[in-house]
Amino acid sequence: MQKLPFLFLFFFFSIAAHAQQFHMRPLDSLLVKDDPAWPVIKGWIDSATNKVQVFPADTSKSAKALYTTQVTTRSPMGAIIYNTGGILIDGGWIRVLGSGHAKFKRSLPDWNRGKSFREAGERPLFLLVADDAIGGFFAINGGKFGFNQGNVFYLAPDNLQWEDLEISYTDFLLFCFSGDVKGFYEGQRWEGWEKDVAKLGPERSYLFTPALWLRQERAEGQRAKKAVPVGELYEMMTGMRKTLKLE
Repeated sequence: MQKLPFLFLFFFFSIAAHAQQFHMRPLDSLLVKDDPAWPVIKGWIDSATNKVQVFPADTSKSAKALYTTQVTTRSPMGAIIYNTGGILIDGGWIRVLGSGHAKFKRSLPDWNRGKSFREAGERPLFLLVADDAIGGFFAINGGKFGFNQGNVFYLAPDNLQWEDLEISYTDFLLFCFSGDVKGFYEGQRWEGWEKDVAKLGPERSYLFTPALWLRQERAEGQRAKKAVPVGELYEMMTGMRKTLKLE
């Protein structure tokens, strides 16, 4: 017990030095009391027409995730991070990243570390905010894609292209809650997908053989599928993009 004050001071000064190095705002300035976004988002969830499952947030994890991401709770992203451990849409077909949960371990900043930024406080050129069961990834454009900064882009598993959805993160949430998710994935769902995705969990996605980007090679219903870690599939897809000189 007597070591706690020393450990606390060590942690405090380490965070302070890191914040000064990267000009990070303190947690108190990110937790806004005036006009927070969560009550509005909660209303959207309560009136959602799509199936929505919200994992509760762990306060210690959500505070750390919010601080690392450096967004305020006035923003929809900050509200999602601080108030949820993550959100599943359509039984887990789409997984919206929050601050992590025992059943959805990936937090938004931890998932992005090493992909869109190295150290907290860096300004990422893109930010991964959600993914789906068939290996698609949603990201906010911070300049990586060269135009339309702030828009959500989709790394489509059927062509390996980052496609501009021409919507903001806020509109992406509205799409998830009450938009035409079925239409967006037309032709990419199979008979019995609901049961398969329920067993899949938010930490894995399906790898198809032949790959979805080889769509002319075989009809969708004839493809074999295997559940693999989401990170493994992301590395495979981004690696293939480099091989094909799409980066």
